[in-house]
Amino acid sequence: MITPYRTRISILAGFILLVLLVGCEQESPAIKIGAPAPAFGLARLEGPTIRFPEQYRGQVVAIRFWADWCLYCHDEMKALEPVYRRYRDRGLVILAVNVMQPPETVRPFVERLGISYDVLLDRQGEVMRGYRVMGLPMTFVVDRQGAVRARIVGESTPEVFERTIAGLL
Repeated sequence: MITPYRTRISILAGFILLVLLVGCEQESPAIKIGAPAPAFGLARLEGPTIRFPEQYRGQVVAIRFWADWCLYCHDEMKALEPVYRRYRDRGLVILAVNVMQPPETVRPFVERLGISYDVLLDRQGEVMRGYRVMGLPMTFVVDRQGAVRARIVGESTPEVFERTIAGLL
């Protein structure tokens, strides 16, 4: 059970991270729509390390950045699960990139959600910085050729997410 003190500390830590992210955003421009998605390798919460984009060529990939302290991430991650299940056979992949949290924090959060898409661990925040993430949640949608086709800043509804991926599948 999360205590009120731990909740406040988590929210404070998240706020500090967001302030740092926004500060960094001013130094580097956002990834342009149509540009190749930056490559990365990350450990899965469960299973072997993944290599993006090499392992995902020919698929539509949603790269979602999140943390358990993010007030909007819980509902959004749970709401996207049915969309993922509906479209995964047509080539949709969701990579849920946790930002700078240890597996012992991430695992119980993910288990409570019951999601089936891959959860990745960006322990040092390198991928987050490479994608110039300025707040959480943030989602990048990458087409079958590896180009960024959309960026969703903040919480997305299943309807918005589905409209975003529809023309790419």
